[in-house]
Amino acid sequence: MRVLVTGATGAIGSRLVPQLVERGHEVIGTTRSGERAERLRSQGAEPVVLDVLDVEAVREAVAAARPDAIVHEATALAGATDVRNFDRTFGGTNRLRTVGTDALLAAARDVGVQRFVAQSYAGWPYAREGGAVKTEEDPLDPMPVPAMRETLAAIGHLERAATDAGGLALRYGGFYGEPDDALLAAVRRRRFPIVGDGGGVWSFVHLDDAAAATVLALERGATGIYNVVDDEPAPVRDWLPALAAVIGAKPPRRVPRWLARLLAGEVGVVLMTEVRGASNAKARRELGWTPRYPTWREGFPAAYGSAKSD
Repeated sequence: MRVLVTGATGAIGSRLVPQLVERGHEVIGTTRSGERAERLRSQGAEPVVLDVLDVEAVREAVAAARPDAIVHEATALAGATDVRNFDRTFGGTNRLRTVGTDALLAAARDVGVQRFVAQSYAGWPYAREGGAVKTEEDPLDPMPVPAMRETLAAIGHLERAATDAGGLALRYGGFYGEPDDALLAAVRRRRFPIVGDGGGVWSFVHLDDAAAATVLALERGATGIYNVVDDEPAPVRDWLPALAAVIGAKPPRRVPRWLARLLAGEVGVVLMTEVRGASNAKARRELGWTPRYPTWREGFPAAYGSAKSD
C-alpha cells in the first residue's frame, strides 16, 4: 500500500516507517521539522513537512499524496512530565487527537482513502473498578479525575471518529525502549516513588513491538479498537523496583497517599494506586501479533541493561 504516516519521526513513527518499508509499502512520512525530513528519506520514505493542525495544509498534503492508508501517530508528548496539570500538559496531543484526527479523516474522504489507523492509549483510561485487567469491551472511566477529563474526552473523540469512519484505534500501553527515556532519570534520582500500596496496574509495550502490531493492524485489522500491550500488566510495586534494579538505581522510595497528593496532585495518586491494566488477547488473536518482548521482565533488561547508573 501507499501509506501516509503522521508523526513519522516520533518515538513510534521512527520505528514504524522502517518496518513498513521492509514489508514493501510505499511510505510518505510527515514531520513538523525540515531538519528531520532527511532522516525519513534515509529510511526509504518520502518526507513531507506538515502541521497536522493546519486543516487546509492537511487537505493539500493528503490530496497530493493520494495514499491508500493513513496511520495517525502524531503527538506532542516531548517533556510531558507535569502530571499535576495533566490536561494542560497533554493539551497539544489532545488537539492532535481531535482537530488533527478530524482534518485527516476529512481529507481521507476527499480522496477515497480506504484504511485509517490511529494512536490511542490503554495506560490509564479504563474504569477504576472491577478487575485489574481490562479488555476492549470494558468501559472507560466514567468519573475521571477532573484534571484528566479533557484528555480522556480527546481519546474518546479520536476512537469514535476513527471507528465510525471504518478505521482502527490502537490503545498502546506505556512505551519503553528509547535509551533517553525520561522515566529512567526520575527513577535514578528516586523521584518516582511507590505511592501507598503501589497497586496501580500498568501495561507496557516495547516500541518495536508496538510498531510491529501497527503494521499488522494496517494490513489485516478489522474496524475497531485493539489493546497493544505486553502479556503482563503489573502493579507499580512490582515493575518499578525491577526497572530500578535493571538500571542499577537504588530502590524507589515509598510515600503515603497524602504526601503524594501534595506533591503530584490527585492524578499522581490515581496513576500509582488505582489505574487498571489491559489485555492483549484480541490483538494476539485477530492480528496474529506476537510481541518480541512478551513482558517488561524481558523487555526492560533488553532496552536498558546497558544504562546502569554510575
